[in-house]
Amino acid sequence: MSCIDKFRFSLMFGLLAMVAGCGGRTAAPPVATPAPAQVPAPAPAPAPAPTPAPARVPPAPAPLRPATSPAAAVPAPAPAARVVPARSWDEYRLLAAHKLVAANPRGSYMGEVVQPLLAIPVLEIELHADGSVQAIKVLRQPSQAIDTVALATAAVRRAAPFGAVGHLPRPWRFTEVFLFNDERQFKPRSLDN
Repeated sequence: MSCIDKFRFSLMFGLLAMVAGCGGRTAAPPVATPAPAQVPAPAPAPAPAPTPAPARVPPAPAPLRPATSPAAAVPAPAPAARVVPARSWDEYRLLAAHKLVAANPRGSYMGEVVQPLLAIPVLEIELHADGSVQAIKVLRQPSQAIDTVALATAAVRRAAPFGAVGHLPRPWRFTEVFLFNDERQFKPRSLDN
């Protein structure tokens, strides 16, 4: 009997024994047969390595404007949020003061006003119906630190437009007092409460 025949015989005998055991009958004692040559089972495949999570890349900083002077090297301002129309000129002046500070973060301050102030220029800002600046008139020029007038005027132009004023009574203008400290930073008087 060849090895293949022996293997087939053992396999058939094993199957018959299993079938007989399932039926509840007692099976005949197994006949001793030589065990077939065992083929080693293939080794299990290794588990795949977990994929590492992608590295988080921090967002790039805001681009800088081309510097013409050390004070001009400031980050570009964020896009303006939708502005809710003011119901009165007092409310409009308050919203405009907040916008002045937001548009000039390095040129303004929000802390307590320290006396004595360096300069107090007063500007009258005349607007178009859409809130853009039509004209800026200097109502009060300080006797010292005269350059603060130019700083206040530039701050107004950076913050404009301030929001539509077509629904408010004419003339479309408001006045703002700029409280400059020794560092030549301003605080709008409308926010000094």
